[in-house]
Amino acid sequence: MGKTAVKGLFHLILIATTFALAVVTIIASRSGHYHPEHSTIMPLLGLAVPVLLVSCLIVALCWALARRKWAFVTLAAFFFNWEYLTAVIRFGSPHEVPATAPAPNRQGENSGYLTVATYNVHNFGNEITGYSCKQIAKYMQQQHVDVLCFQEFGENKHFTADSLRRALSHWQYAIIPADDSIRGILPIAVFSRYPLIGGRFITYPHSANCSMLCDIILNTDTIRLLNNHLQTTSVSQNRKKWERELAADNTRREAQAVQDAAETLHENFVKRAFQTDSICQLATASPHPVLVCGDFNSLPSSYTYHRLSESLKDGFKTGGHGYMYTYRYGKRMLRIDYAFHSPELECTDYYSPNLDLCSDHNPVIFTVKY
Repeated sequence: MGKTAVKGLFHLILIATTFALAVVTIIASRSGHYHPEHSTIMPLLGLAVPVLLVSCLIVALCWALARRKWAFVTLAAFFFNWEYLTAVIRFGSPHEVPATAPAPNRQGENSGYLTVATYNVHNFGNEITGYSCKQIAKYMQQQHVDVLCFQEFGENKHFTADSLRRALSHWQYAIIPADDSIRGILPIAVFSRYPLIGGRFITYPHSANCSMLCDIILNTDTIRLLNNHLQTTSVSQNRKKWERELAADNTRREAQAVQDAAETLHENFVKRAFQTDSICQLATASPHPVLVCGDFNSLPSSYTYHRLSESLKDGFKTGGHGYMYTYRYGKRMLRIDYAFHSPELECTDYYSPNLDLCSDHNPVIFTVKY
């Protein structure tokens, strides 16, 4: 085979690969519309969306440098994921609270604005001095946060629940599940400057994750809050095991590792989907405007995000700006913590500060006008 023929064959392979990447990326853009119970492939494709989008840009750039029209193929597939892109990138300036309306914590209780933070604190790093908890409290006070929603809110024998309460005493109202109700569960908690009533702890079958429902009393107004920590992916817990099996010079063990990983991911996709359905039912049934926030362990390409967006507004889309990620690892490409709100509420600000304290998550802080 001559050089011309080899070059032609290589060129055809590149074109075919480009089209294959584009097709997979376009299909992945619809992954959130499929319930994981009814599809095994679509949730996995949804999980791969960030990598697919970066790959599309790289391939488009390579074709563009070569001055070939095939650059438009993957570029079109990239923009086909517009729903995902607008959930992680927002252009324009941040919204500002009008000067005529006093900001929360500054000029009284009747400001009409509520600032909420949601943060997976990873048991505050199990620190014996409580340094991270105190620093978080200090930072949240500086940000004029009215309500704190914690996931993985854990004490230890050195820094107990009483110590946590003292460190967070600026928020005098709190709902923390009793020890006997969270045995085997990753604990969550809510702290507030405003009274909290109707606290309800929600567990899920065959899961260590949970949610919490309560009402925030704002004088004559009431907002229902759902603080959530949905089913984990279990990737961190099983990663070392899967890496050992994949590194082994044994085809059968490698195949088994891939199969185990896919089955574990799919099982947790399904659990999260049913947990999401439960949350949506609670939000729809609420007699008050709703805030739904927490660690959802799901990308904007997921069924979870799509389902919540059907009846609620993504605070980042209504009040955010810039590039949004909340998971500190994974090349900072993953947005898995969210704050949704009822359409009758207006999100005026939404951001996720990069706090290098105790967790692999960043907090999400948002302000709503009620």
